[in-house]
Amino acid sequence: MRNKFISWFFLMISLVVFSQKDSLKIGDRYADDQIYLSVSFSQFDNQPSSIKKSNFSYALSGGFIKDIILNRQGTISLAAGVGIGYDYFNHELKVDEINNNTVFSNGNAISENVFKAYNLEFPLEFRWRTSTAKEYNFWRVYSGVKFIYNLKNTFQYVDADATVFKYSNVTDYNKLQYGLTLSAGYDEFNINIFYGLSPIFKNGTMNGEAVETKILKFGLIFYFL
Repeated sequence: MRNKFISWFFLMISLVVFSQKDSLKIGDRYADDQIYLSVSFSQFDNQPSSIKKSNFSYALSGGFIKDIILNRQGTISLAAGVGIGYDYFNHELKVDEINNNTVFSNGNAISENVFKAYNLEFPLEFRWRTSTAKEYNFWRVYSGVKFIYNLKNTFQYVDADATVFKYSNVTDYNKLQYGLTLSAGYDEFNINIFYGLSPIFKNGTMNGEAVETKILKFGLIFYFL
């Protein structure tokens, strides 16, 4: 079901973008509606003090974003969009779900400990660029905020006895999150940073210490007309 939804989503935004490009007329005022795709390295930030490391982790996302022009030349705008995202974390924070309670502990003694999430994304951006209605290769700086609604989360680890523990949609997971975004670069190739302002868990504690884990992502984002 999830694969059908993803395929339908990208088909619809592709049709919208191609229709926009075919109807664009040369003039002073224009919109820069786009498909975006991003790939990022990811880290958990602000972990409990006993959690010392996070292994290779990544994130993928894509969607469609709509321009709202603020000046005649089209170089300054606001933009709003919708997309989907996938997060994969290989980490040290051990998460169990026991009697509808989320329990946190240190997972440095287990061989595998991963977290996966499927999300809806809603980016809002303030945009500056050097483009014109005739020029598609240009410099850009886009900053803003991204709201994230979690569709599914899964925490899985393998203990010393090779027993697999897997928990989906844990109680303390914060399904609605948000963070700051910044992308800058030239043409389709741009650096991209996301820093979560909201913790990914609600009311979590570990050895008396609040679990206020946040997400940091840095990588590349590609924009296509």
